[in-house]
Amino acid sequence: MPAGIPPCPPELSPDEWKRKWVVRLTARGNVLLHKREVQEAESAFRQALKIDPGYEKARTGLERAGKREAVPEVPEEKPASPEAEKEVAPAVEVEELPEAPVPESEAAPPEEKKPEAKRAASLAVEAEGVEISTLELAEEAATLMERAGSIPQDMIMEPASGVIQEVVIGDGEKALTVGGSSALPFHLFEGDMPNSPRIAYEILDMEPEEWPEPLMKYYSDVASDPVAWAKKCVEEYGAEAICMSLVSTDPNGVDRPAGEAARVAQSVVDGVDVPVILWGCGNADKDTETLREVTNLTGSKKVCIGPPTDVNYRTLGATAMAFQLPVVAATPIDVNLAKQLNILLENLGMSLNQILMDPSIGAAGYGLEYTYSVMERIRLAALTQQDDKLQVPFICNLGREVWKAKECRLPSDPLMGDQERRGIMMEAVTASTLLLAGGELMVMRHPKAVSLTESLIRGMM
Repeated sequence: MPAGIPPCPPELSPDEWKRKWVVRLTARGNVLLHKREVQEAESAFRQALKIDPGYEKARTGLERAGKREAVPEVPEEKPASPEAEKEVAPAVEVEELPEAPVPESEAAPPEEKKPEAKRAASLAVEAEGVEISTLELAEEAATLMERAGSIPQDMIMEPASGVIQEVVIGDGEKALTVGGSSALPFHLFEGDMPNSPRIAYEILDMEPEEWPEPLMKYYSDVASDPVAWAKKCVEEYGAEAICMSLVSTDPNGVDRPAGEAARVAQSVVDGVDVPVILWGCGNADKDTETLREVTNLTGSKKVCIGPPTDVNYRTLGATAMAFQLPVVAATPIDVNLAKQLNILLENLGMSLNQILMDPSIGAAGYGLEYTYSVMERIRLAALTQQDDKLQVPFICNLGREVWKAKECRLPSDPLMGDQERRGIMMEAVTASTLLLAGGELMVMRHPKAVSLTESLIRGMM
């Protein structure tokens, strides 16, 4: 090994250690060459060739360094002409390497544009409320391997061996299919992600009592009528799915009779042409009674019901199987508990392609990092360890978690800023984080947070 190379650590073989340093020295040479430090670049390439004389990329870099010496350098005090940049760019392969320092005269225009781009994507407070404009993310023209340059493919890519189940919600032309991925979220260079993540708007079966005004104002004209509320989400905000929380059935609250709540749910299912998710109040006994009444009324319409827990999975699972309905399997945030409930439902007779997994998420600042960690472990086990009991799509009911946080309820002030902008960004940031953890179906509330999240999904896909 050339001088300056540290000894091989015990966890690596000599060949692996040599390979690592050949790649590292070649990459260093490319960077130095791009900075026009030709002699240092040649030294790095020669060191790489001493370790592995047959490494083609180091040899190519050394040849480019020799050609580069004949190219006159552009004085730093004078900006290069567009024609000169076009001639030089192919020779140094700028797309593979970090950007070189440029004179202030060249750097100034981008610095002036950045604040404009940020302003265009930010939320501007006006008299009637917060207005938002979402920028579409630019599509990346170069492939990952083109941008990776000399880094070997096996050091970047780790294709998965498992596939997430596809779950269909609803029926007809507007049915949604979620799941089906054979790669980590948005790792389109490693596998397929045939179905984009989707967003469902959350509504309640009664008028909200504790929603903050910056959120409530978008639904105040329809909040007392769940059917009108659902239609507004679909017709005005373009909702692809509705998630109706049956909060009025909570025995510790209004305690609406199951039959009455079921009729309200039926009217919502019949009133819109998009898939509907019916989310219970969290009381196992009351949810079992209410959702059984709902399915008796809706019949063959493919609603999604839930959440069955380890307490009522037998009764709700049997109800779902009778009508071939998908279910939301909810567990406290834990890998083993999530897997156990999926196994119990499968043993009952349900197929895994009828199950959406609710890992019980937290909002930004309220346990989101732990949520991300658990979701990531579940998805890695499903894709790389072939754990078929975890190969189930995630549903993330995040709107209720975000908008009950105190940061979304504190009024506008000079320190905390505008209340609505704060809530929108908190919901959008939570959603984007959960998408990167593997979330396939988001349940959200604020239409402007939904708009930001949809823009991100389009850009990433």
